[in-house]
Amino acid sequence: MRKTPSRLTRTWLAAACALALAATGCTSRTADGSGDGRPVVLTTFTVLADIAGNVAGDKLRVESITKAGAEIHGYEPTPADIRKASQAKLILDNGLNLEAWFAKFVAELDVPHVVVSEGVQPVDIAEDAYRGKPNPHAWMSPLDVRTYADNMAKAFGKLAPEHAAEFTANAERYKQQLTSVQERLTGALGALPKEQRALVTCEGAFSYLARDAGLTERYLWAVNAEQQATPQQIAGAIEFVRQNRVPAVFCESTVSDAPMQQVVSATGARFGGVLYVDSLSEAGGPVPTYLDLIRHDVDTIVSGLTKAAA
Repeated sequence: MRKTPSRLTRTWLAAACALALAATGCTSRTADGSGDGRPVVLTTFTVLADIAGNVAGDKLRVESITKAGAEIHGYEPTPADIRKASQAKLILDNGLNLEAWFAKFVAELDVPHVVVSEGVQPVDIAEDAYRGKPNPHAWMSPLDVRTYADNMAKAFGKLAPEHAAEFTANAERYKQQLTSVQERLTGALGALPKEQRALVTCEGAFSYLARDAGLTERYLWAVNAEQQATPQQIAGAIEFVRQNRVPAVFCESTVSDAPMQQVVSATGARFGGVLYVDSLSEAGGPVPTYLDLIRHDVDTIVSGLTKAAA
């Protein structure tokens, strides 16, 4: 849901945009000033940037507002972000209430934007203050990312009609890779015994992955808004792990695993490893691309659950 920006926010954004345009002389240079001539597509976070890059190929310059490793739920845009956005030809956001800061970010910018999750069937959050609202992490389903790719190809085709056929072909090739990853997901997790088919994490970011793989999901908090677990949330996770004899638990890369380590200490479950959701790693890290991210998470979950059970 979009909120109307305050007068102070509108004034600050307008001033930042005016400064940005004055600094660039209203040219169509790229967001970092390199001026390679390609239209700039700006995404709200690195996962979308990688997906978009696969669809765009070398015809568009795709950049992310947030950096690798950033927590995106409560991100605060900077004047530098406004400058980059003012020079973009298109902005892509995830939608599903993920980017709470996005409405203020684009309020004063005359730049079109596209919600790439349009058409995805949302999974609602089941508890906490966010109960009944759509879980925003639809990209954790490779099947749903195929919809993202189609939406991007359509938007890019409008931005650069002369390359529309290439964008569509790129999206189709990428969708084949996504289908392959989905088959790997269901095959690997489908082999787990029923009693091990539970995924306990810090954030409730895996509803779509759990749905696709037939896993029971449990988490400490629904959305990384506070990044701290209450005693009641920790106690609830401990009870779930004990009752279901869950062999391993996990946490995400962008938050502290200290609350989940309390669950480990209280239950004897194994800490199965770090999962990636909201951000890719740097190029030399473990998940430099979205496909790497999904493969890493699937392998970590399967390895964690099976080794712990053994």
